Amino acid sequence: MVSQNMLNNPNINIIAQMGNVSVLEFNQDMSVTPLTSKQEYYSAQMNVKKRQVMIQLNNDEYVLQSGAMQWISGNVNIKTGVKGAGDFLGKLVKAKVTKESAIKPVYSGAGTLVLEPTYRHILLTDVSSWGGQIVLDDGLFLACQNTLQQKVVARSNASSALLGKEGLFNLSLVGSGIAVLESIVPMAEIIEVTLDNDVMKIDGNMAIAWSGSLDFTVEKSTKSLIGSAASGEGFVNVYRGSGKIWLAPVMASDYYAGQQNTVENSDQQNTADTVSDAIDVVSSIVDIFS
Repeated sequence: MVSQNMLNNPNINIIAQMGNVSVLEFNQDMSVTPLTSKQEYYSAQMNVKKRQVMIQLNNDEYVLQSGAMQWISGNVNIKTGVKGAGDFLGKLVKAKVTKESAIKPVYSGAGTLVLEPTYRHILLTDVSSWGGQIVLDDGLFLACQNTLQQKVVARSNASSALLGKEGLFNLSLVGSGIAVLESIVPMAEIIEVTLDNDVMKIDGNMAIAWSGSLDFTVEKSTKSLIGSAASGEGFVNVYRGSGKIWLAPVMASDYYAGQQNTVENSDQQNTADTVSDAIDVVSSIVDIFS
């Protein structure tokens, strides 16, 4: 049972709900000092606010990103979800290539589960509305119902990773259930595009999620390299088939979300790191069994 002090707090609003998942938003960050009060005031005016996810477990299960839980109440059990040495090695490989945590704890039972506060925006979506499979951009996953299966999706060809700046692998959620995503872009700025046996071309890596049924490649913007260079567009990300795409056309550089380098530099490095990490993991596995 959640304390009514939390649900009836005038400084806390429930801004989104889906099933037994609620997104809480704090109107103001009141834990400030004279030195930080000005910054916090203007941050609140620009919608830079702390948000938390609250899940009311009702004899069901949720998988969380490692370290995401803040507190739990009630008869809630925690397990690692690791089924043996082979399963652990498989999860380790997935974590290396997708930049996700290797062990994602599973929470089950009846009670309240509250996640750590974040300044990012929380997006809730039902994976069944994506045709039963959604492919996520790196760092987007926060939590999901354990009815969803987590898979690693590899690019169909090297061009989509090297030229599309999207990495070689992505985390995919398959099945039916609620996915909780953590984004630097609010839902109000996301454009949802639905393709029906159609094609969409995007200049840049603005797609943060897409249906697993879509075929993703990278192609020249025109028929020739000279034409592509002359048009100023070069290569574009191409999605073919039937399904949905979430676009973040006004996504700023994620300076506050991860204190990363510019998008261009980090994308190039991430592709090289992904290949290197995958080689390292394979070498480690060989060493273990040699």
